[in-house]
Amino acid sequence: MSEDVSAAQARAQKVRQSIPEGGLFDGATWRISPDPFPLEPGFVDELESFGRVLLQFYRAVNLLYRRSIAGKAPAWVAEVLDQGKPPELVAIQRDSAFKNQIPKVIRPDVLLTEDGWAISELDSVPGGMGLTQWLNETYASLSPSGSDVIGGPHGMRDGFSSIFGDARRVHVVVSDEAASYRPEMAWLASRITDRSVEVHGGDFADPAPGDAVYRFFELFDLPQVPGSSRLIERARSEEIRMTPPPKPIFEEKLLFALLWNRNLREFWRQELGEGFLNRLQPVVPRTWLMDPTPLPPNAAYPGLDLTDWRQLKGLSQRERDLILKISGFSAEAWGARGVHLGSDLSTADWSVAVERALAAWPVSPHVLQRFHRPRLVEARWWDFHSGTLHPMPGRVRLCPYYFVQGDGDAARPHLGGVLATVVPADKKIVHGMRDGILAPCRRGTASEISPSQGSP
Repeated sequence: MSEDVSAAQARAQKVRQSIPEGGLFDGATWRISPDPFPLEPGFVDELESFGRVLLQFYRAVNLLYRRSIAGKAPAWVAEVLDQGKPPELVAIQRDSAFKNQIPKVIRPDVLLTEDGWAISELDSVPGGMGLTQWLNETYASLSPSGSDVIGGPHGMRDGFSSIFGDARRVHVVVSDEAASYRPEMAWLASRITDRSVEVHGGDFADPAPGDAVYRFFELFDLPQVPGSSRLIERARSEEIRMTPPPKPIFEEKLLFALLWNRNLREFWRQELGEGFLNRLQPVVPRTWLMDPTPLPPNAAYPGLDLTDWRQLKGLSQRERDLILKISGFSAEAWGARGVHLGSDLSTADWSVAVERALAAWPVSPHVLQRFHRPRLVEARWWDFHSGTLHPMPGRVRLCPYYFVQGDGDAARPHLGGVLATVVPADKKIVHGMRDGILAPCRRGTASEISPSQGSP
């Protein structure tokens, strides 16, 4: 066995031996790489500063919604964002107690593409924080490959703790729907030493005044979280802090469709600033809201040259490099659920997906998004059964975690770490799976970035 292979085996073995007892997910496994995933230094610099852009985008979204309900921006914006929501949740979202609150954790899903990089969506209730802390901590202890892990060994831990201000006790409330993430959150809580952090099920409803609550459940799931009404009421009366705030606008994928809407261009230019807009829009794929309202006969959807959504069904497979997905407020709106890649489906299956999306409009708006195909990258993993180091050309999704410290104008985002998910090259949609590699990211060097990865 060569020295390099022997060293890789030792590192992979140490990673496996470091997995917490009971695991980090409910029985989930993945391929273990002996190496962190290297990123080109200039791209790392871009990611480190990009949290400011995303924070300002969330602030602008919040302002746009508030102006819409006040009659100072187009009324259709609030109408579509409230669509399908129960009236009581709309009332909570509009409550003055939550007026200026935005999520304290921002996680984009980033794809490395042939043309650079693209953000497919934003997640304000993300999984993977405990996993990424464990990966960072574990790989940072490996020498020399872990010496430049982004965020360092404690970035995720310290970042998560920092979002709760001066609260001495934090309660992480995990719903049954998100139960597979409970082990990683319990492990993350055990690493925090500057305050008490406890993980609870969805029936928890009794934090003490001054405590903080991290809401690890989507708002569509409120009826299945028995303690949620009490927690939200306590947050509304400012007895406790809650993040993310109970505002479903931040759980909608249609926010990117608003960013691309020509009628809102001046709003985005004013509220994001020319500089931030010019950084954000080029990495956000063109996104359309699939509103079935008929267009005038001489009109067409911009960028598609279609006059009716049903014309999507007649596109060739090559023309169907499009993603169709539920915007939010649905059990099908997270993970890889409810996501359809047109070029990967038969004409019949694609047609069914289009019809279902249009029929769901009154309750579950869908969005159409230009698919930016992830480029090939090089990774490797250790097979413990055969004792073999396998190269794996694959496609990667990066998940940077930004933690927002402070409130109002004093709020600042900090990058705690970046999780890489590398799947085999034949997979079209990049998502966690048993034959995928999960690894932390590190700042690489220009010489070690492979030609197949390139430079974003």
